[in-house]
Amino acid sequence: MRLHFLPIATTALLIICPVLWLAGATTAALAQQQSGPTTTEVVPSLPPPAGPFAIDNAAAEVPPPALPHDLSPWGMFLAADNVVKGVMISLVFASVVTWTIWLAKTLQLAAARFRASRGLRLLSETPTMAGALVALAGRSGTVADMVLATQQEFELSDPAIDHAGGEGLKMRVGSALARTEARAGRRMARGTGVLATIGSTAPFVGLFGTVWGIMNSFIGISQAQTTNLAIVAPGIAEALLATAIGLVAAIPAVIIYNVFARSVTGYRHLLADASAEIERIVSRDLDFRNLADPGRAKLASAGE
Repeated sequence: MRLHFLPIATTALLIICPVLWLAGATTAALAQQQSGPTTTEVVPSLPPPAGPFAIDNAAAEVPPPALPHDLSPWGMFLAADNVVKGVMISLVFASVVTWTIWLAKTLQLAAARFRASRGLRLLSETPTMAGALVALAGRSGTVADMVLATQQEFELSDPAIDHAGGEGLKMRVGSALARTEARAGRRMARGTGVLATIGSTAPFVGLFGTVWGIMNSFIGISQAQTTNLAIVAPGIAEALLATAIGLVAAIPAVIIYNVFARSVTGYRHLLADASAEIERIVSRDLDFRNLADPGRAKLASAGE
């Protein structure tokens, strides 16, 4: 199952709407302050003083007031509300988990695919089960486990093959191979569910931090009784940082999950090819066993 980016688009829409509304309200308030009543009294302009009393206009300019917060990512994190800080820390932890799973599963899948490809090549070069046991002796991997499970079933069923035939053995071998393949697939897919969870929930966790931060900004506006952006913008920026971190955690998780889903599917296809090769070897061994025992061949033809 692949994840879609619809939750991320919804999150972005929910964030942009209140921010645009706040920007529009702030602009309208500033425009109203600037269009206040003016006086009709004309004040005659005085010539600037000359001589030693002249004032340098450039030196007399007042520097613009500095913003009350450091607007770097680290500064916004330090100045954020405790709830927003908790959201940011949880999202950073989720991102670390995502990349840890990516590294571990990449190495695990690469090693498993290499062993499966090598085992499949050895099986294709071996016409008998005895040869397969010799070729895969001392090797690890799911293909080697399949061969061992098949040999074990051979040994358990050997006393009854001459009397009951080989069809039951083929069915039991097929069942053992299917279970071994399923266990290997589950082992490879372990941990990818965490990626799906992070990819689907991280944007909404970041949205919660953004909503909380914007709510605190509105409270600050009401307490300061001002709509000056230099005062309210840092709080909004801190809130939006939570959503940015949520997207940073969610987008890689979705991509990595889809990549692993395809890789696990390809790995299971390799195991299915190995299982089919083992079943062919078992069928071939049973046929040659009938040829080596003419009485067993006559019994099989009479049964048919």
